[in-house]
Amino acid sequence: MAEPDVLTLAADLIRIDTTNPGDGTGRERPAAEYVAEKLGEAGIEATLIESAPNRANVVARIEGSDPGRDPILVHGHLDVVPAEAADWSVHPFSGEVRDGMLWGRGAIDMKGMDAMMLAVVRAWAREGRRPARDVVLAFTADEEASADHGSTWLVTKHADLFEGVTEGISESGGYTFHATRFAASAEERASAGAVRLYPVSAGERGTAWLRLTARGRAGHGSRINGDNAVAALAGAVHRLAEYEWPVRLTPTVRASLESIGAALGVPVDLTGDVDVDRLMQRFGSARELVEAVLRNSTNPTILSAGYKVNVIPETATALVDGRVVPEAREEFEATVASLIGPAVSWEYEHSEVALSADPASPTFTAMADALLAEDPGAHVVPVCMAGGTDAKQFSRLGITGYGFSPLRLPPDLDYSALFHGVDERVPVDALEFGVRVLDRFLTT
Repeated sequence: MAEPDVLTLAADLIRIDTTNPGDGTGRERPAAEYVAEKLGEAGIEATLIESAPNRANVVARIEGSDPGRDPILVHGHLDVVPAEAADWSVHPFSGEVRDGMLWGRGAIDMKGMDAMMLAVVRAWAREGRRPARDVVLAFTADEEASADHGSTWLVTKHADLFEGVTEGISESGGYTFHATRFAASAEERASAGAVRLYPVSAGERGTAWLRLTARGRAGHGSRINGDNAVAALAGAVHRLAEYEWPVRLTPTVRASLESIGAALGVPVDLTGDVDVDRLMQRFGSARELVEAVLRNSTNPTILSAGYKVNVIPETATALVDGRVVPEAREEFEATVASLIGPAVSWEYEHSEVALSADPASPTFTAMADALLAEDPGAHVVPVCMAGGTDAKQFSRLGITGYGFSPLRLPPDLDYSALFHGVDERVPVDALEFGVRVLDRFLTT
């Protein structure tokens, strides 16, 4: 079986420091070489290709038992965000097992999933089994930055490796979310048990990182200046931060609200004007799964202006993390232009499309069946991701992406806080659960 293999694979990958600072100096090649070696041990031919020195990707194709079915892509990134060792309980690149947990940067995001992928296909090779569809494995670089050295480069330069692929799965879905069933009274709350939800991503908000630039008249700080670039920029940033974007219920979000409501016993009526605030209140902790994707957002993150306190600078700039729900790009751009005003210009620092997938598709149903076979009594619900993954880049090849990295988690583990957080860790039995679910999904 593949379960024991997954812990060794995940720990080994964590110990390979693939920190991506976001400045083009990432180093994924050692991890890519490890992946290619482990695939080779199982007799699986892997293609290791560099997009730049030390920026390596691995792609392999495993033939399925039914040639009439479209291939499926299973992809995971090899890079991780930085980690400051002094802040951690264990060294972030130790791959230490403690208290039934595997600790280290990438345990959740997403070397754990990379290890699950390897464990499953290595088990197939040992046991002489095959997936139902052709499976294309992709282990990518640079997802934690622009993806220019990873999935973007693969899609642009090596599209032939993904020939025929129509769907893909990757991170941020299929994990246990423990929600409390809605109760109107104290008595009901006392007796209400937790509901196990498994959110599977069937959409992503689009990326819309903005660079704002204000230009004014430079001068001495002691003089009156009605054309102050810093003041103009500060006003624009404040208006973007304070703006309450209108609710936009996309098809995926509607399906998510209805599914979560049914699981929690909360009536959901999406006809006419929807009182979203009241609905979120009734969802309790499950609001976390949908609250961030009900609307567009603009969060200022970086300000830059001036070089001396008594000198008014000619220019001032700001970076804003914007996110856009599907089919709302034009509204987003028009609103940004209106809010910042004529004294400030804007351009995209980075832009990627929003994604939508069908939560009623046979593939989504197969994912749900695989989860429920391992955890009967749970509820699988579609969600839209607030952020983004490499699925955006692969969508350029017509590949529909789902977030499906299955993990069974205990109620006291805050999954979302572990992404890019201190003391990132994953239960060992969660990885073993994920291997069984992933195996079942890909072979049925």
